[in-house]
Amino acid sequence: MVTKTPIKRRTFLKGLGAAGAANIFHIAPASALGLDGHVAPSNRIVVGAIGIGWQGGNNLGSALGIKEFQVVAVCDIDGAHLEDAKNRVNRKYQNAGCATYGDFRELIARGDLDVASIALPDHWHAVPAIEAANAGLDVFGEKPLSHDLAAGRAMCDAIHRHGCVWQTGSWQRSREEFHRACELVRNGRIGKVHTVEVGLGGNHTDYENTQGQETPMPPPAHLDYETWVGPAPWAPYCPARVHKNWRWVMDHGGGKLMDWVGHHVDIAHWGLDFDSTGPAELEGSGVFPPDGLWDAPTHFQFNCTYANGVNIIVGSDLPGGTKWYGDEGWVHVDRGRLDASGSVLEEVIGPEETKLYYSRDHFQNFADCIKSRKLTITPIETAHRSASVGHLCNIAMATGRKLKWDPKKEKFIGDPGAGKFLTMPYREPWQR
Repeated sequence: MVTKTPIKRRTFLKGLGAAGAANIFHIAPASALGLDGHVAPSNRIVVGAIGIGWQGGNNLGSALGIKEFQVVAVCDIDGAHLEDAKNRVNRKYQNAGCATYGDFRELIARGDLDVASIALPDHWHAVPAIEAANAGLDVFGEKPLSHDLAAGRAMCDAIHRHGCVWQTGSWQRSREEFHRACELVRNGRIGKVHTVEVGLGGNHTDYENTQGQETPMPPPAHLDYETWVGPAPWAPYCPARVHKNWRWVMDHGGGKLMDWVGHHVDIAHWGLDFDSTGPAELEGSGVFPPDGLWDAPTHFQFNCTYANGVNIIVGSDLPGGTKWYGDEGWVHVDRGRLDASGSVLEEVIGPEETKLYYSRDHFQNFADCIKSRKLTITPIETAHRSASVGHLCNIAMATGRKLKWDPKKEKFIGDPGAGKFLTMPYREPWQR
């Protein structure tokens, strides 16, 4: 494994009296000198953001709020998103220094970045992440980790090979209610866990008010639609396919199942210490729309049995969040909500008991780990395992069979036909 130097540039703004530095800052404020709690330029973590629409825009805001970070470039195939992001960055730093790119490869090739923050449709998760890792960049990537299970493994291998720090946008681990719930479960406050219910929600939410707008038409001039389709199968542009609502098209996303598996299944795994494994056996089914472009399942339920006998039930119609059942009680957590049986919530975790990774700021945890070179609270293997549950459930739906899975080898047992669903074909010239 290659040990990556946290900050590659130690000569940036060396000598603030130089003309180049004066041209950048006009004057030398305390922030440029590393005074008054600011980070010195030579120690800043230089960031490029790839995909700055909806979630990418949120992540950009988080990055701009981290004092160690300096965002210098943004990339998007939508010119409107790109212009907005550039102006946002320049307002933050009160200059005109933010570079813009329509091709993520050009941003990565700049040579002056430490970090790539990537937030793209699921079918675009693997390629830029692997290219960023190959360039030695640390990466903040969105959930679900990948669009297919084999791509997730390829992403993990690239990050490990180059010694890069990875943080996944499974930010619930940095929230008090989820941390508390998982510590209670891990320390036996509900006894031995036998069942977990994970409610992910169902149906399709029309985030862009484009439902039914499926008539093929020329893409708008500000959208590079050819690149947007990228490695996915080619299909003509229509408003219902892109921007936010792509998640309801299986060529690009995976419906509510894949949209939420990186949150609530991730928490189920954390509470059970399953971050490095997966189900040994699973079965289930789903309900699909009878027609139309949006072909992701609207309702689903799966039983996932792990090697120790714990059964995780993943469903669209279960109560939202994660609920563990033990032989002495239960704990249920969702965003802003933590419930438990009896007096479980009054329990105190003692100094000698299991204490889980502590974070209350997901992006700050990423920044801290870039400097320390330690694992983040949601590293890439963890994200791969939670996403894998969703991929396996999709394969169970596609085959209609009960599947046996070897989570160590990441292969199906006794069912070679199911293996063909582990990898989605990429459209030329794209490859993992």
